[in-house]
Amino acid sequence: MSKFLVFAPVSIPSKAPGARYSYEMEALKSVDVEIVECHKTEEEFIEAAKEADAIYVQGARITRPMIEALDKCRLIALGSVGVDYVDVVAATERGIPVTNCPDTFIEEVADHAMMLLLAAHRRALEQDRMVREGRWADGRPQLLGIPRLMGQTLGFIAFGRVARAVALRARPFGLRTMAYDPFLDELTISGAGAEPASLIEVLRSSDFISVHLPATPETIGMLKEQHFRQMKSTAILINTGRGSTIVESALIEALQKGWIAAAGLDVFEVEPIDADNPLVKMSNVILSPHNASASARFDPARKRRVGQELALVLTGRWPMSCVNPTVLPGSGLKRWQPISMERGPNA
Repeated sequence: MSKFLVFAPVSIPSKAPGARYSYEMEALKSVDVEIVECHKTEEEFIEAAKEADAIYVQGARITRPMIEALDKCRLIALGSVGVDYVDVVAATERGIPVTNCPDTFIEEVADHAMMLLLAAHRRALEQDRMVREGRWADGRPQLLGIPRLMGQTLGFIAFGRVARAVALRARPFGLRTMAYDPFLDELTISGAGAEPASLIEVLRSSDFISVHLPATPETIGMLKEQHFRQMKSTAILINTGRGSTIVESALIEALQKGWIAAAGLDVFEVEPIDADNPLVKMSNVILSPHNASASARFDPARKRRVGQELALVLTGRWPMSCVNPTVLPGSGLKRWQPISMERGPNA
């Protein structure tokens, strides 16, 4: 029997484990598994995880000491896109694959980024407030100073799957798109309808900048004061990636001093955002509580994906989405190929 340990910051005792993990267990029906839950401290996790064949992480931090204490673990599975709360370097050194859900919430996050862009551009919150406060006559004059959306430029910093989905949504609005991503070739960027550009070109030319950077040692704190100073004073910044990729104090200064016009933010340096954070009090900023990926399919989709990854590894096969794939060749797991649904000429 294989044992997988569920590590979460708080216990949810309302259901028995079998019912609580019903979506994950759909893919694990044919695998003999035991579910062990741990909602305690790092030290207690280390003791409980010694016999675990896999770790399923739910919003908790997995540190190097925790990973180094794993004796049998063949997988660390995450039900999220981001992996910054797990020490992936330590897992790689131990030869343990780490999986995430990189393609499960693309449409939702792209919708949310476009919503923030439109709401910030058309001053949706301020317009709503004017109506509620009886300042009906103030609404039209405010919008008379805002340019038409059609024909403006939307620039992307990082052009992964979510950013490309945003670009697809932006096209019918008449937005021109350009993208900076040093990990993509120009043909991939132009093939998605965007103009390949340098970071400086995106900063200087864009009316809207949508940030989709993951949190890595290279990207944390990447956007600083110097970058905001290069942007148009009328520019609007959108961030649905990771809050840590932007120096928040520099963004606040840029908004306060008019280096940029507005922002739409789903992510922040510190979450939940502090009530005293100046961003909370700014009328030219629209905020959401890091929920861009949420929808009715959020929990079922990500939990089923975790179950699939657990089932693959616990039956000796490569996972689908490994964030440290260099460990796979030496993991003892077998590469798998999906069954072809195409019929041969003699079928």
